[in-house]
Amino acid sequence: MSWVAKFILKTLGWKIINELPDAKKYVLIAAPHTSNWDFPLGLSAKFSEKLKLNYLGKGALFDSPFGWFFRALGGIPVYRKQQLNMVDQMVEQFKQRSHMILAMSPEGTRSYLEHWKSGFYHIAYKAGVPIAMGTLDFGNKIVRLGSAFMPSGNIQEDMEIIRAFFENIKGKIPENQGPIRIKP
Repeated sequence: MSWVAKFILKTLGWKIINELPDAKKYVLIAAPHTSNWDFPLGLSAKFSEKLKLNYLGKGALFDSPFGWFFRALGGIPVYRKQQLNMVDQMVEQFKQRSHMILAMSPEGTRSYLEHWKSGFYHIAYKAGVPIAMGTLDFGNKIVRLGSAFMPSGNIQEDMEIIRAFFENIKGKIPENQGPIRIKP
């Protein structure tokens, strides 16, 4: 599967820069999330780099008839209508597993938002795992993975590290790309 993914990315003109940590557990935030194309390109990068990762996805994706497919790809369903504490559930998953790379989109949607959701940060901080960053830069056709750090507990200060990584990155649909910030 790795060579197929590499062939697809190369044919489409994409390059991968992989500087991910050699760790068994971390949260990988992927941004900007502006298009349905983010998923297949992200999957291609996952297979190309032989990454064993999990991701959170809209619950409806995991219903019949294709739920098995998204689970096989490492998907964990999120049912937004249920009143479940997703942060605590994911922290528990990190505790139970010997290997877990959780890929998340901090925007949580492909639409424009004024603020990112902070769940990724709280999961990493409470689980005691690093935050790594990844992006699909459509402007330069580069998949960039890396730049990990341990969250300090000061989310506003740590957002400066995150903002620096994602600065000048162009999503597929730039008008859907909001500012890189968390509600104070």
